[in-house]
Amino acid sequence: MEQLKRFYQKQRPIFVALVLVVAIPTVLFVISIIVTVEAKKQVKILSAEQEVLTNEKQQLTATLSATKKSYDALKSEDQYKINQQLKADIKKTHDVYANSITAYEGILELQAKKQDISKLSILYATIVKELSDLNHASAEGDLVSLNSQIKKIKDDLAAKEAALQAAGAPAGPAPENNTAPGSGFSYQSVKTEIGTFTLSIIAADLGSTRVIVDTASDGDCHDNCPVLSLGDYVSRSGAFAGVNGSYFCPASYPSCAGKTNSFDTLLMNKNKTYFNSDNNVYSNVPVAVFGSGFARFIGASSGWGRDTGVDGVIANQPLLLSGGNIAFSGGSDPKQGSKGARSFVGNKGTTVYIGVVYNVTVAEMAYVLKALGLENALNLDSGGSTALWYGGYKAGPGRNIPNAVLFVRK
Repeated sequence: MEQLKRFYQKQRPIFVALVLVVAIPTVLFVISIIVTVEAKKQVKILSAEQEVLTNEKQQLTATLSATKKSYDALKSEDQYKINQQLKADIKKTHDVYANSITAYEGILELQAKKQDISKLSILYATIVKELSDLNHASAEGDLVSLNSQIKKIKDDLAAKEAALQAAGAPAGPAPENNTAPGSGFSYQSVKTEIGTFTLSIIAADLGSTRVIVDTASDGDCHDNCPVLSLGDYVSRSGAFAGVNGSYFCPASYPSCAGKTNSFDTLLMNKNKTYFNSDNNVYSNVPVAVFGSGFARFIGASSGWGRDTGVDGVIANQPLLLSGGNIAFSGGSDPKQGSKGARSFVGNKGTTVYIGVVYNVTVAEMAYVLKALGLENALNLDSGGSTALWYGGYKAGPGRNIPNAVLFVRK
């Protein structure tokens, strides 16, 4: 046993060497396998990442290419043409909008006359929506349709006004008479070269009557101006007859914002106060002047000074008759070209006339007054303002107005 131990101790290094010779290659082999497997995993991961990067690169390249094409196309566009087209579109939209305001005022006039405007209002709302979308072509087409519908209703209403129900004129047929009354009120039909028309007319001799102009304002007023009914003017001035006065800007009109119930033409009221005396914009507007025993109708306001020795001065347009001849045969204003009840003031010698002609254009009214034998006549406001008083309303009462022409006994 002792010998065996000694033998083992002598041979121990040899045994260790043999174990190492056998074990080390095995361990190295196992390690190499592990390293190879891990390396393959890394290769797969790197390959996948490379594929993702490749795809992203291809997408980025495609995006850059499309962007470059868009940029090149933008550079090749003619910016001048684009700007010109844009300016044209803006102007067209503005023009349609401006015209739509006139149509809307026409709707308001029909509403004031108790007409059904529901369909017109819906169509107008459509036009406004189209304009807000910058679709001016559709808006323009619908505006043509709207104006056509408004005109038809006005024409139908004018035909009814010819029967004198809506205007409050005397009931029954008007006797045909081409002679103007010498005094007082007359309801008659007048035969002219263009047809037969009906009117209410009041005559007064300047020997016993003063023609004055009354105003709700005491002086120039440019916005939120006071207004009164024709009946109020007649009552407070002690007049026996009256008619609505000059054109003004009603508060119900959108285009009158900032200048409601104002008027721009020359006028001298019963207190000898001149209105719009410094206004040169309308210096070419005709003017009617009434004094003791005379009436003058002047073709332009600039031809009249600021004499306060007369009774009344009022400017409006157009001048209908001058020296017995027709001074107005038509113009570009569509409102003057539509039929309706029209107010006027005129004279023949020392007799002054105020009145309303029914179902006429402004130009047609000139023919009626000429057929009556008047020498001079001036158109006054009409539409929703039309009103005539003689012991009560003969036409109207219409809307409240800033001024009126009145007959007052001396």
